[in-house]
Amino acid sequence: MQNGRLIVLTGPSGVGKGTLLQLLRQRHPELYISISATTRDPRPGEIDGRDYEFLSRDRFVASIENGELLEWAEFAGNYYGTPRASVERQIAQGKWVILEIELEGARQIRRHFPDALLIFVLPPSFEELENRLRGRNQDDVAAIERRLERAKKEIAASEEFDVRVVNDDLEKTVKQLEDVLFSNAVTSSS
Repeated sequence: MQNGRLIVLTGPSGVGKGTLLQLLRQRHPELYISISATTRDPRPGEIDGRDYEFLSRDRFVASIENGELLEWAEFAGNYYGTPRASVERQIAQGKWVILEIELEGARQIRRHFPDALLIFVLPPSFEELENRLRGRNQDDVAAIERRLERAKKEIAASEEFDVRVVNDDLEKTVKQLEDVLFSNAVTSSS
């Protein structure tokens, strides 16, 4: 049986992490994409248990207090975190588990799982990131401004990660991620 592996994918909101993961999963169904828990309201089309585990604030806080989360962070007034049990079960079964999480969560994973592979996805430019966020039509202007301010701090922290990839072309970026995940040598891409 192969060894399980923990892989963390981080980057600013709007950089395309979800799309990249969707494409990776289509090509490599053996990868297990962890479902995060959150206290935010579902967006149109999101389904509880598929996109996120949508929890009440009280239930989320209880999960923190009971040690049920691998990592958690507060972002834009909501909690986000990774339920521990399903991730540990998948790794114990030899699966490769990918977490799509925020910077603070990635830092927590690094402290608790030093062998995890941490990947940071960068936008081609800050202007392009802003265009993507505004083009999604998912957030109000104030929320977009908060996301952009946070993105500056996240991008500045990208050097903390094992691998950095620029998502300027989906196909090229997915190929870079495949090379990183499935090659024996982990190298940094920029």
